[in-house]
Amino acid sequence: MEQQQAPRWWAVVAVMIGIFLLVTAEQLPIGLLSQVADSMGVTPGMAGLMVTVPGVVAAFSAPLLPVAVGRLDRRIMLTALMAVMVAGSVLSALASSFILLLAARVLVGLSIGGFWAVAGSIAPRLVPEAQVPKAMTMIFGGVAAASVLGVPLGTLLGDLSNWRVAFGALGGLSLLTAAALWFWLPPLPPREPVRLRVLAQQFSNRGVRVAVLTTAFVVVGHFAAYTFISPILQEISGISQRHVSSLLLLYGAAGIVGNIAAGMFAGRHPYRAVLAIPSLLLIVVAVFPLLGVQPSSGVMLLMMWGAVFGSVSVSIQTWIIRTAPNTEAATALMAFTFNMSIGLGAMLGGRIVDGTSLPIAMWAASGLFLLGALLVWRTPSRIVGEKRR
Repeated sequence: MEQQQAPRWWAVVAVMIGIFLLVTAEQLPIGLLSQVADSMGVTPGMAGLMVTVPGVVAAFSAPLLPVAVGRLDRRIMLTALMAVMVAGSVLSALASSFILLLAARVLVGLSIGGFWAVAGSIAPRLVPEAQVPKAMTMIFGGVAAASVLGVPLGTLLGDLSNWRVAFGALGGLSLLTAAALWFWLPPLPPREPVRLRVLAQQFSNRGVRVAVLTTAFVVVGHFAAYTFISPILQEISGISQRHVSSLLLLYGAAGIVGNIAAGMFAGRHPYRAVLAIPSLLLIVVAVFPLLGVQPSSGVMLLMMWGAVFGSVSVSIQTWIIRTAPNTEAATALMAFTFNMSIGLGAMLGGRIVDGTSLPIAMWAASGLFLLGALLVWRTPSRIVGEKRR
C-alpha cells in the first residue's frame, strides 16, 4: 500500500482532463451528426454508429484490458491509452470513407474503456481518504465538462470549419494530455491484479449488481434519446440548427452543476442520489414531446435533463465504493456497462427514429428510466449504509 504524503491534485487534474477528452471524443459525433452524414452520404441513423462502435468497443476493453495488462503500472497504462486516443482521433480526421471512419473509432473505444476502468478507482490512491469525494467529483467532472466545453466547442469548431478539424484538434489535445499523465501521475502498481474470476465475483454482490443494472437502464435510455438531441430541438422545439451548439453549452453547464451538487449530496446520501436520477429523467424526457414544443420550454427541459444526467457518474461511483469488494474490478465492470449502454442506446434510438419518430424514441427511453427507478426503490438502502426515510 502506497505511503500517502500529500494530496496529488495535479495527478487528479491530469486524469480529469483525460476523462474530459475521452468523453468528448465519444460524444462529439452527436453534435456533428448531420454534417458527417451529409459528408459521407449516410443517413442520420447510420451516422449514429459513430457513437455505437466506440461504445461497444469500450465496453469490452474496460474489463478485459485490466485483466490483460496484469501487474502493469497504471501510470504506464493510462499514458499508453491516451496515445491510442491520439491515433484514433487523427485517423478519424483523415478517414476517406465511412467504413474507415468507423475503424478509427474502434481505437477511440479501446482507449475509452481501458482508461475509464482504471481512472474511476484511483482517487483513493491520489488523495487522503477525507478528500476522496472531492477528487472523485473533479475526475468525473470531466464527464460534465465534456458536455459543457468539449462537445459544444468541438461542434462549433466543426461548424466554423468542418468535422475533420474537430477530430484533429482532439488528437493534438490528447497528445498533450498523455505527456501530463506521464509527468504528473505517481507510480501506480495495481494493489490486486484484476482477474476474470474477480470480475464475476463483483456481480454476485447485490450492491454492485443493482448499480450495474441501474446504470444500464439509465444510460441506454439517455442515449436512445440524447444522441438525436439536434433533431429533437429542431423538430419538436422549433429551434434553429445554428443555435444547437450554444444550447449544448448550456446543457453541459447544467451538467457541471448537477455533478457538483451530486458530489456533495451522494457522499452522505448515495441511495437517494441514485434513486433520484432515473426518477427525474423519467419525468423530464417523457414530457419533452408534450411540453417542450416551444423554444423556451424546450430549453428549460434541456437544462433539467443536463443537470440530472450530469450527476450520474459521481453518484454511481460513490455507490460502488460503498458496496464493491474490489473497487477497481467493480469500476471496470461499471465501465463495461456504461460504454456498452452508450452504444446500445445510440443504436436503439437510431432504429426507433428511422422507423417511427423522435417522440416514440423519447417515450421508449422513459420506459427504461422507469425500470431503473423501480430497481433502486426495491433495493434496501442499508446496502450503501443509508437509512430510507
